Amino acid sequence: MEIRRINAGRAGLRTEIREDAARPWRVTEDPAPLGYRSPFTAEYEAECAARAKVQDGGAALPFQPLSFRDFMFYEQHNIDAARGYTRRFQPRLSSFAKAVERVTGRTFKPYLPKPLWYKEPIYYMSNAVTFVPSGTPVSFPSYSQALDYELEIGFVLNRPVRDADPHEAEAAIGALVLLCDFSARDVQIPEMRSGFGPQKSKHFVSSLSDTAVTPEEVLPVWQKLAGSVRINGERVAGPSAEGAKYTLGEAIAHASASEQLLPGELFGTGTLTGGSGMEQGIWLRPGDHLELELPGVGRIQHDIRQPLRPTPPPAGRV
Repeated sequence: MEIRRINAGRAGLRTEIREDAARPWRVTEDPAPLGYRSPFTAEYEAECAARAKVQDGGAALPFQPLSFRDFMFYEQHNIDAARGYTRRFQPRLSSFAKAVERVTGRTFKPYLPKPLWYKEPIYYMSNAVTFVPSGTPVSFPSYSQALDYELEIGFVLNRPVRDADPHEAEAAIGALVLLCDFSARDVQIPEMRSGFGPQKSKHFVSSLSDTAVTPEEVLPVWQKLAGSVRINGERVAGPSAEGAKYTLGEAIAHASASEQLLPGELFGTGTLTGGSGMEQGIWLRPGDHLELELPGVGRIQHDIRQPLRPTPPPAGRV
């Protein structure tokens, strides 16, 4: 089943459902179509839609996230993104790494995930307040000249969990969405080298598809899904969900260890292999139209705009 919420003006957000894409949308009076009641008031959620400039009759977020933890499931994404970063920002290191890989026949070791990634699902906490729905114009942050998209699968809880095993954790998933984790790449690496993880490089905006899908059809096949990225109508990448190191249940179970998780908390798989521009050497520019799609999960599109208040990068950043 698919769920969406429409801005009905003074009436607030109207929830609609449909069984599949071949059927028409219909209004539902169910206060918990995803299996839980929103922890936010209707007034607050309407204010969030207004801040995202959702027009009357337009689609708002399918749910308002309570929090956002973003994992990293894909080793190959990490490798290819690291290669893309050095190509643009550290060309001498990139040339050296290519030579090492050519001689050894192995991946340049600094491009691999850190050792902890191979032992347990790792994640960072991002900003749940700055999520916008598909269709919202996205501006470069004023402090960045290297905006990138990242195509991920998002999944939201519909029941409390604590100290869950992977099976119990997966059973608590209420819906899945397509997620775009926008990143300021020229700011991200210096922040991560600080030892505190990404901050301004990630927190300025993220987005969700304007529909959510219930898990019964997607969970059995999510690792077989393949998507597409289009910029200005041209297909530039075909991200794949194959090759995930961890399952959704394993990620939630890890997060729930000695920690109470609540309905409405959102998680991301991390970028699918091939799901970011930096992997391909493709960089967003003001005026671009970005389209991300993962059939069976959702679709996201944004017009990319100039910074609202252009400023030079902060001192000490790439």
